[in-house]
Amino acid sequence: MTTKASAMQHFNTLIQMMAAFPDEQSAIDHFTAIRWKDGAYCPHCGSSKVYHFSDGRNHKCGTCRKRFSIRVGTIFEDSKIELRKWMMAIWLITSHKKGIASTQLAKDIGVTQKSAWFMLHRLRHAAQTRSFTRSLVGEVEADETFIGGKEKNKHAWQRTGGKQGGAGKVAVLGLLEREGELRTGITPNMSARNVQSVIRENVAVGANLMTDGHGSFVGLGNTYNHHRVNHSAGEYVRHYCIHTNGIESVWALFKRQIIGTHHHLSPKHLSRYLGEMTWRFNLRESGEGERVNALLGQTNGRLTYKALIA
Repeated sequence: MTTKASAMQHFNTLIQMMAAFPDEQSAIDHFTAIRWKDGAYCPHCGSSKVYHFSDGRNHKCGTCRKRFSIRVGTIFEDSKIELRKWMMAIWLITSHKKGIASTQLAKDIGVTQKSAWFMLHRLRHAAQTRSFTRSLVGEVEADETFIGGKEKNKHAWQRTGGKQGGAGKVAVLGLLEREGELRTGITPNMSARNVQSVIRENVAVGANLMTDGHGSFVGLGNTYNHHRVNHSAGEYVRHYCIHTNGIESVWALFKRQIIGTHHHLSPKHLSRYLGEMTWRFNLRESGEGERVNALLGQTNGRLTYKALIA
């Protein structure tokens, strides 16, 4: 079996990546080196007593006696698409700042649009942040936005009434630690109770918190050094450092991704697209190949088509 040192490849461009994986076995060896960087284990029972077949693709657990491939227990399980194509898809979704549409991916790697759509959702499933290990500190910007079409552009039967802005849209809250991490998520509504609960769960006490004048942020001054800019009065920056321009740029990027790449998002899958953008933003300083390997390193966990469309 190929050693970890020789199987692990490093690359900076798509051309270099495909040269590093001239055949399917080289792609399998690379993924194996990443997934088993701390040693081989059985995906069924977790045992480290694993036997490797000479074909380099199949393995058998010495404890539960089950046979498996390196794909078992990952988003690649039961996929008939070769791993080389999966890696091309990973490159495209991690490299393009506004993501890639399933129709374009289908053309680029030679699969059906339905297969490309499922592939991208499995990659978004892998990109989800499983848990937060620390609170955001220093200068943190918080801002809300609403995702969805304008009421005036909808058919009459689709309109929910009310004013423009949040009417008929999904509320999304974002927290950005300057020079640091981005966290985003859907919120049931923009009530002070919901919004402030999320902020207190994610931002360290005493941080310098920057928000706009939305009423949901009122009352945070007891926990944080809370600074607000009054957008309704034309104020966007005060004393050079009090602003929410960073998180607002994130929302602008995400909306360009929706309009320019996907054109329409179902509210049902919005959190997946939001997670994809957030993951890519948090690795913005990493190299192209580093992002590919980072996503390959967190592909554990299956997502079946039945579960996706349920």
